[in-house]
Parts: sequence; C-alpha cells; structure tokens
Amino acid sequence: MFLENYCSISDDKISFTRQQASDFAKQIADDFNPLHDINAKRFCVPGDLLFSLVLERAGLHQEMSFTFSGMVTDGIALNFPSEISSSANIVDDKQKEYLNMTVSGACTKDSKAIEALTRAYVEFSGHTFPHILVELMKENKVMINPTRPMIMYESMSIHLDNLEFQDIALQLSSTTLDIDGKRGNACLSFDLVSQGSIIGHGKKFMLLSGLRDYCQDTIDNIVAQYNDTKALYFKK
Repeated sequence: MFLENYCSISDDKISFTRQQASDFAKQIADDFNPLHDINAKRFCVPGDLLFSLVLERAGLHQEMSFTFSGMVTDGIALNFPSEISSSANIVDDKQKEYLNMTVSGACTKDSKAIEALTRAYVEFSGHTFPHILVELMKENKVMINPTRPMIMYESMSIHLDNLEFQDIALQLSSTTLDIDGKRGNACLSFDLVSQGSIIGHGKKFMLLSGLRDYCQDTIDNIVAQYNDTKALYFKK
C-alpha cells in the first residue's frame, strides 16, 4: 500500500507520528496548513490521510459520506473498519469517535482505482488554499485571522456512476461560503472526470474561523508566507 510510510500499524490498530502525518500533508497532498506542522501546538493528522486509509482498507463505494467529529493527534491508536455495509466510524480505545462514514451502492477494492481516486482527491484538497479559498473569501469580502489562520475539514461526500475506471481527476464546479458572525462554512463542489467524461460528483465542506473584513494586503502577506514555507520545505 502506498500509505505505509504515513502510518504505523500494531495489533490491527493505526496510529500516526507527527512526522508521518506532516510528510503525508506535504509530500502527497501538497498541503502546508500550519495545523500539520510537526511543531504545531494544535497539531492534527490530515483528514485526507484518514479518508485515504478508509478507502484502502474498506474499499471504495459508489456513494460515500464522511463527517469529521474530532481532531486526531499523534500517538492515538485508531480502529479502522475493514468492511462497511452501511455505516461505520473510526474510534480510539476509549470509543471516542473521530470520523463517521455512511456508504451505499457497489463497492470495489481494486487497488488501481482506489489509489487513482485517493491521489486525485488529496491533490484537489491540497490546492484548496490558497487557490480556491482566497478567491472565495474575496468574493464574500471576508478573510481568516492572519495570526491564527484556522481552516478545518468538516465533511465530504462523493457519488460515482460506476467504479470502472483506472484514472480519474477532480474538477471544481462551484463554490459557496455561508457566513455566521466570525465563522464561515465553505462548500466546494466538484466533478469526477475519467477519460474526458463526468462519472461522478462530490462536495467538500470546510470551516473557516476568526473571520473579519477582507484586506488585500493582509491576504497577500498570508499567501506569501504560505508560499515561502512551501518553497523552504522543498529546498531541504
């Protein structure tokens, strides 16, 4: 499995070191969210890594919905399902839930299809900031807190017309941002495309906190810092 370098498996339980989770964010997802830095005070394992492991272990269904209910930190041993009939969750040994899943339709465990979708989805997620969210914030005249740029993964869903594909890509179809005071809920809708044809759709929901009035200079500084961090990482 291509995820073996980004998790640790013991007694059929999966856990993550900060280095493993951070490497996945940066090397696979191209995601430099400060929440995934190994020295972050509020460090969390990328939701996309949990999503990827679910598909690798339990298979890809035509209809899948994921709701994140807790932040996974390093060293927590998690129980992942090997099969999902209609719903399942990821919990630790104290039964604390971190991710809930519902599925329906046909299922495949074809490794090529699963890895293709996983890599396409994770790549799409990694480019959410700044490529998509900055434009969305500008349209809505708000921005995140520049000193604590908090963007959290809330939920996602996918629908596939069929599972007969070996290559696939995600294409953004629409975006919305619902604002409630200093909190915003962004919805990114996308098409799933294989060999030039749309074979499915999906949505990703993200929580933006600490919203305030949009300032282009401040946003430019946030993006510049993000890009500088990314450039420095790849120079190592």
